[in-house]
Amino acid sequence: GGAISLDESFSAVEKNVEEKSAICTEEKTAIAAYAASLVENGDFIFLDAGTTTEKMIEFLPQKDITFVTNGAECVLTLKNYNFTKCFMGTNGISLTAGFTTPDVNEARVKSAAMESSRRSYILADHSKFDEISSATFAQLGKANIITDRLSNRKYAEYTSIKEVM
Repeated sequence: GGAISLDESFSAVEKNVEEKSAICTEEKTAIAAYAASLVENGDFIFLDAGTTTEKMIEFLPQKDITFVTNGAECVLTLKNYNFTKCFMGTNGISLTAGFTTPDVNEARVKSAAMESSRRSYILADHSKFDEISSATFAQLGKANIITDRLSNRKYAEYTSIKEVM
């Protein structure tokens, strides 16, 4: 079924990077700083593109770490990697649809990277909850969420959530 709860809103259109960068900047910085603190010496990490994951870069420790980003890597190549962690952005988090993005190809890359990771983290400010976009890339139980604050406690029943503000 494709039912959407009345508490959730649907959007198939993605804001441009400048618009997204201006939303919840303090929250995104706190989320990124916490996420960067999870990086350990020797990690092999997939770092997703996004306004929150991008902020992680300034907080990353000077350690022996290897990063792969979602550049020209194809989905088949990503399946050959064994990441220790991946840090993903999302456009929506929903109890019914899981983690979503408006771009189907982006969803495939995100899904492949998460399947190849020992631990997956979704970096998302509070505005992403109860939002649904066109393509699901993972269900809630597939990743830990790092957010500024959680207003709907029901999400904590499905996955581990760290509030950083």
